Amino acid sequence: MTVATPQNRRIRFPTSSTPYVFALYMATIMAFLMCLVITVAEFGVDGHYFVNVMNAYRVAMPSAFVCVLIVRPVVARLVALTVHAR
Repeated sequence: MTVATPQNRRIRFPTSSTPYVFALYMATIMAFLMCLVITVAEFGVDGHYFVNVMNAYRVAMPSAFVCVLIVRPVVARLVALTVHAR
């Protein structure tokens, strides 16, 4: 039996929240990466690069989260149709 200490304690969500946690992680990572790339493409790297990235991220992250929630079932269905089940 393991005793919960501040060093090994984790927040664990119920299984029913899996689609939302997945969407949060996916949106967080992809929105940030896309903001990095698009900001370089539009403005280049200058003294305001990370300010511009974070300004874009404030808009991109919430919209990416909603989009992942909407698109995830469609993608799961497309994968099921195109990948051979064992």
